[in-house]
Amino acid sequence: MNILVTGGAGFIGSHLCDLLLLQGHSITVVDNLLLGRKENISHLLNRDDFSFMKEDLLNLPVLKHIFENGRFDMVYHLAANSDIQKGSKDPGVDYDLTFNTTFNVLQCMKEYDVKKLFFASTSAIYGETCDRLTENYGPLRPVSNYGAGKLASEAFISAFSSAYHIQTWIARFPNVVGERFTHGVIYDFIHKLQANPEILTVLGNGEQIKPYLYVKDLVEGIQFICEKACERFNVYNLGSDSRTKVKEIAAMIIEEMGLDARIEYTGGDRGWVGDVPEFKYDLSKINELGWCAKHDSNASVRLAIQKALGK
Repeated sequence: MNILVTGGAGFIGSHLCDLLLLQGHSITVVDNLLLGRKENISHLLNRDDFSFMKEDLLNLPVLKHIFENGRFDMVYHLAANSDIQKGSKDPGVDYDLTFNTTFNVLQCMKEYDVKKLFFASTSAIYGETCDRLTENYGPLRPVSNYGAGKLASEAFISAFSSAYHIQTWIARFPNVVGERFTHGVIYDFIHKLQANPEILTVLGNGEQIKPYLYVKDLVEGIQFICEKACERFNVYNLGSDSRTKVKEIAAMIIEEMGLDARIEYTGGDRGWVGDVPEFKYDLSKINELGWCAKHDSNASVRLAIQKALGK
C-alpha cells in the first residue's frame, strides 16, 4: 500500500516505518520534529519507497496538499504530544498536538477519500482505576490532558468511521520502551545518574506499577491487528500480562550502569499531576486474535536499558 505515517520520525513511528517498509509498502512520513528526530529515519532517507516531509499537521492547507498529491491507501496516525508532564503544565499542548492534529487528519481523509486508518491510543484514556482494563471498560475518566486528548480523538474517529465508511484500527498502548526513546522513566533515570552517579531521585514512592512493552513487540502487534482484525471499527489493548514497579526499574538501571547509587524518593503515590500510579490490562481480546508479546514487562525494561546504554 501507499501509506502516510504521521509522527513517523518519532520513537514509535520510526520503528513502525522500518516494519512497513520490510513488508513492501511505500511510506510518506510527515513530522514537525518537535519530538521526532531526523536521525531516527536517516537510514531510510535514500530509499525510493520512502519520503519525509517536515511539516506541521496543524497547517491544514499544507496537509490537504500532501493528501491531494499522496493518494494514500491508509494512514497510520501516531503524531501527538507524548510528554504527559508537559501537557499537564499547559493544556493547550494536548488540545493542539494530540486532538487537533487528529481532527485535521480526519478532515483530509474524508475530503480525499482515504478509507483505512490506524490510530495510536493509550491506557491514559481509562483514567485512574485498580480494575483490570478491558476494551469495553467504562465510564472513561482520564486524569491527564494527554488522556483526554486521545479519548476525544477516539470519539471523533468513531464518528468519522461510521459516517464516512473509514475502516479503523485503534491500539491502546501501555508504557512503551526501547531504542530511540526521548523521554520516560528509563530515559530520565539514566540521565540523572550520568549527572550524579551517587544518588538517584525518584518521583513518588517507587511503588507505581505498570506494564511495559518493548517497542519492536509493539509495532509487530500494531501490524498484527491491522492484518487480522476485520471489523469496520477495531479496538485492542496492546501490552504484556506482567508489570514492573518504578523502584525495580531504578534498581535495574543502577545495576546495568555498574553503580552503587543510593535511591531517594520524593514521596506520595505518583510522580506528577496526571500520573496514574498503576493500571493493568486485560489482554484476552488480542490474545484470542492470536498475538502476545515476545518479552514480558521486566524483560522489556531490561532490554530497553541495555539498548540505551549501548550494550
